[in-house]
Amino acid sequence: LDKTKSVGALAAWLGTHQGVISWKLDGLTVVLTYENGILVKALTRGDGLVGEVITNNARVFANIPKEIPYKGSRIDAASFGTFFRTPLIFESDFRAFRIADADAKYKNPRNLCSGSVRQLNNRITKERNVHFFAFNLVDGEDVDFKNSFSYELDWLEQQGFDVVEHYLIDADKLPERVAKFAEQ
Repeated sequence: LDKTKSVGALAAWLGTHQGVISWKLDGLTVVLTYENGILVKALTRGDGLVGEVITNNARVFANIPKEIPYKGSRIDAASFGTFFRTPLIFESDFRAFRIADADAKYKNPRNLCSGSVRQLNNRITKERNVHFFAFNLVDGEDVDFKNSFSYELDWLEQQGFDVVEHYLIDADKLPERVAKFAEQ
């Protein structure tokens, strides 16, 4: 797969197939593991091989479900061995934090989020209003995603996760949808 900024080149690549268009969020990678529908572990990506356990902090993210309807023995989701998703702090919350804490060392919302998920006191994490957006599922026992990223995102949403805004799109509708994203 190559990168492009050309809508025409992307439409040509899609050809007669459908694709998924969504936002790319600049956040952290966190893996959530659920066993029998219960959140049992949250890890940062770390260096790609070894991450940090942040389960205590993940439990106070603004929108992570502590229990999901899927009761299979284990699922590993989005971006991480289990549930991978993207934690982030909204720009508006970052600005409010910077105003409230004049000595703030964080230069941007991503850095604040990174520091927030590593706090020893999860009350601080909770106050910083960290949000989690599921982006993909690494492994889910007995779940058939029909080789479809769109189906996977919809399934994650049905489990109670917030997912990034996304649309199933074909080449004909691509320019219109890209224009709407650009407006936003």
